[in-house]
Amino acid sequence: MKFKAHINIMPLKELLDPQGKAVTSSMTNIGLPEIENVRIGKSINLEITADNADVARTKVDEACRKLLANQIMESYEFTVEEIA
Repeated sequence: MKFKAHINIMPLKELLDPQGKAVTSSMTNIGLPEIENVRIGKSINLEITADNADVARTKVDEACRKLLANQIMESYEFTVEEIA
């Protein structure tokens, strides 16, 4: 079976996000002062072949832990759905 995963990786809330801070500061300059606390992360989409959705989720989690996310500085969450 084929599955599609969408992964969101974000800096940990406890850590400074320099890119997000720079974008937040720029919002006032472009006339959008009501936008604040911007956090910038990564979005990853991938396809995986697995016997079922549980196996696909396990494999995606393993990929995040071992390669895609730096768990010292980042958190991640993901969804997995079957491709028809």
